[in-house]
Order: sequence, then structure tokens, then C-alpha cells
Amino acid sequence: MGHVEISHLEYYLPDGRVLFDDASFRVGEGAAVALVGANGAGKTTLLRMIAGDVQSHGGTVTVSGGLGVMRQFVGTTGREDLRETPGALPPDASVRDLLVSVAPPRIAVAARAVDAAELAMMAQDDEKSQLAYAQALSDWADAGGYDYETDWDVCTTAALGMPFDRAQFRGLNTLSGGEQKRLVLECLLRGPDEVLLLDEPDNYLDVPGKRWLEEAIKASPKTVLFISHDRELLSRCADKIISIESGFGGGGSSVWVHGGGFDSFHEARKERFARFEELGRRWDEEHAKLKKLVVNLRQAASVSHALATRYAAAQTRLKKFEEAGRPEEPPREQNITMRLKGGRTGVRALTIEQLGLTGLMQPFDLEVFYGQRVAVLGSNGSGKSHFLRLLAGDESVAHTGSFRLGARVVPGHFRQTHAHPELFGRTVRSIIEEEHALSRGAAMGALRRYELDKQEEQKFESLSGGQQARLMILKLELSGVTALLLDEPTDNLDLESAEALQEGLEAFDGTVLCVTHDRWFARTFDRFLVFGSDGRVYESPEPVWDERRVERER
Repeated sequence: MGHVEISHLEYYLPDGRVLFDDASFRVGEGAAVALVGANGAGKTTLLRMIAGDVQSHGGTVTVSGGLGVMRQFVGTTGREDLRETPGALPPDASVRDLLVSVAPPRIAVAARAVDAAELAMMAQDDEKSQLAYAQALSDWADAGGYDYETDWDVCTTAALGMPFDRAQFRGLNTLSGGEQKRLVLECLLRGPDEVLLLDEPDNYLDVPGKRWLEEAIKASPKTVLFISHDRELLSRCADKIISIESGFGGGGSSVWVHGGGFDSFHEARKERFARFEELGRRWDEEHAKLKKLVVNLRQAASVSHALATRYAAAQTRLKKFEEAGRPEEPPREQNITMRLKGGRTGVRALTIEQLGLTGLMQPFDLEVFYGQRVAVLGSNGSGKSHFLRLLAGDESVAHTGSFRLGARVVPGHFRQTHAHPELFGRTVRSIIEEEHALSRGAAMGALRRYELDKQEEQKFESLSGGQQARLMILKLELSGVTALLLDEPTDNLDLESAEALQEGLEAFDGTVLCVTHDRWFARTFDRFLVFGSDGRVYESPEPVWDERRVERER
């Protein structure tokens, strides 16, 4: 069994700002521990320091047992800004390349040697290349590679429904993000490493996949440290919570360990902040009393020299009190305010007549009325995102039948945040100023409400996934839309941002259709449209989370 321990960790950002100045915690053997905190607080950086991708500037990191890592970006993304990101593979990578990238070092080295020898023999099939290939195969056997291929066969069958010999040369770009994540998770949870670092393992998984992950983490004897924003998964899996909390001003993030699970986390955090406030109040009261005592004794000592000793003692006491300093400042709480306004539209916001998504879903009818909140549910690959894209005006979505938007319905589409190449290279403030004709002051005020003002000069692609998501929601707010088409909006949002979005949607004067796999978030909706595994679209009075993958030729 392995463990993770960090002690007095320090890390400084390239611009000199402090990210961590004294972070310490321990993840004990066999524990499943969640790492939570605001977007940009340093969760991923902390995991990367433990994994060895980033070197700390002080303190120590100790890991016992083999270390398996699922990084934030798995597989191939096709994004230029992520080509050098640990865990990202080139666009032409295969399933085998992905499996090799998360294998133990001895397997990865031997596998790459076999690949190189095969390529050399294809280029020049002579005795030298044949001998090199034979040696590479021998090394592969000595490293236990053939046994590992047996394990890979189990993983590809579980994740993709096909054996390793059929799946290994399939291009990663033919797999969904959920399939790529499930494949990596199968390998790590079945592998020999005793400690796992999982950075947002639930992103892109549908609910059956999330339920599988919950059960796998709970059943695993491994030590697991994971980052997640899924409140249901946190509630079901985490033995304890490590909260990364941003400091005031230039202060670095602090680390607070809550020994209970997620269900008691929020209440314990409130009590902690209340204790900070009480200690600060008591210090202020005692400081005021000592200052008043010194003033009174100074006046008295000027009249009676007998009180000079008491005056000197009071001065010394005040000096030592001030040198000891005020109690530690409480961490800075996020304060995100989303003002999604909307506006009155026709009673029928959306009318659908025999709409079929070609190759995805059978024709269906639907009426959505002004003000309704409709959650669109179903497994990955069932066509939910295509449905929203069609309603948003994407004419490339193949379909039959028809749909009509109601009077004064202006749709606003939230796509998964990385799909915005038109914003790459542009700063956060310029995007808001130029696209919404705002003055600098108005733009900064809007960014401040979304806690993006400190990122005003950052380029879009350098933002975290959650910061990108908040920026796209702000753009919807400023666009004056009256119907929201949201595609998994909480996927990258931290806990406070997700709650701010829920509050914003409650106040929104309009209609909402939202694709989501977030079970906690879905509880706030009043209608549930389910894309079924048999190709039918139907309504349910309650959320349906057990629809399996759609049966179709692939």
C-alpha cells in the first residue's frame, strides 16, 4: 500500500505571484481523498508537482508505492495550445499509444522500443534491423509486456466493447472523450500502481460511467487522490476532503483538510470561517483595550511618577502583542454573481414535429413552453449535443422533420469550452469589450462579478477550463438571449461556480434546455427529455440515469 505526503510546499508562478507558500497534507494508505477548490487555485499544479511534472520551489513531496497518473487532458486533443501538455498525445495517436502512455515505465520503454524497431524494419528490412526487432521483442517479453497485453485486452473490452487486437491501432480521434477517459481509468485501476492521481476523472463520462467510477474507487484498495467538481461523486467516494483555498491579495493558496466526507464539508467550512472571524474580533478588542490602557497610564504617569513602571510595562505588553500579530486571515471566499436576465417570449418557446437526428435518434415531437427548465439526458454519443447545435442554428446537423422557435426567442448556445478557436490569441478583456461594445470600466465590472478581473490580460487559451466556462456564460449574459441551450455547463466549474450558475438560472426570465450528466445539478430542472439507448426520445417525470450506450453500427 502506498501513501502521499507533502510538507511545507512552496511554488511561485512565472510572474512572481505566490501559488503555495506552506502547503502540507497526507493521504494515508488505501484512502480515497478529494482535492477541491476554486478554478485557478492550484489543484492541477499541485497534482503535477506530486506526479513530478513540475518542480516545487521548496518543501518536500513523498510518495510510496508505484504512482499512476491520469492528467487533466487525456489522449489527443488536436489543440495547438495543449501539444506540450503532459498527457496530451499527437493527433494521429492510436489506442495503443494511449495505453502505453499510462503504463508503468518499464512497459512504456519496452513498447516504444518495439515500435521504433518495427518502423526501422519497415524502412529497411535488412539483417541489422531484423536483429534489432528480435531484441526489442525479447526485451518486451522480459518486461512482462505480453502479460500486460492480456490486461489491455480486458480494459479495451470493458471500455470499448472490443478486444485489444482489434482496438490497438484505432485512432484516438475516433473515440469520444468519455471513451478515452474510461479506457485510462480501467488501466490505472486494474494496474499495479498503489497510488493513483486522477485529475477530473469524471469529466466527459456519462452517468453509467460515473457510477462505475464511484464503485471502482470505493472497491479499490489503492490510495486515490482525485480532483472533481461532481458533487454526487464527491459525496459517494471521498473519505476526506482537501480544500485549496485562495488567499487575499498576493498571499498564496492555503490547504485545509476536512476529515469527514463531502456531506459535512460545507457546514464544517462555514464553522471554520466563523472561527477565523471570532479570533480576529477578539484580537481587535484586546488590541483596543491595550492601546487605551497605554494612553491612560501615559496621562497618569505624567502626573504621578509612581505609575511610570506600570506605564512602561503596559507599553512592553502592547509591543509584544502587536509583534505577535493578528490571527491568520481567513481564506478568500469566492463571490460569483451571474445575472442571466432573459426576457418575455411567446408562450410556446419551442415546437418540434417529427424531428429525427439522422443516424442518431428516431423522429419525435416536443413542445417547450416559456420559462420551463428542460434537462436533456442520455448516454454519450446519443445525439444530445447535435440536438442543441441544431436548435442553435447549426445547419450542418443532418436531420429530418422540423422545429420552430417561438416569438422573441433568441437562443444562446453554451458549447464545451475548448471548442472556440475564434477566441484563441485574444485577451479576456478584449473579448468582452469588443464583442459587447463595453467601456473598459463596464467590462471590468462584469469580469469582477465572475471573478475573472485578475485574468483580464490573459489569453483565452491560457485560462483553466472552469475560467473559460465562466467567460462563456458571461458572454451569454451580455448577449441578451431569451433561451439558453447549455451543453454540460457544470463540467469544468468549481463547486461555488456551479452553485452560482444554479442561482443564475433560477433568476433567468426565459427558457432553458440543458444537456447534463451532473446528477446534483439536474435536480433543479422540472422536465426531463431522455435520449434512450433504443434510439427513441421520450419524456420522464424524474431523471433517468441508467440509459446505456445507443445500439448502432459503429
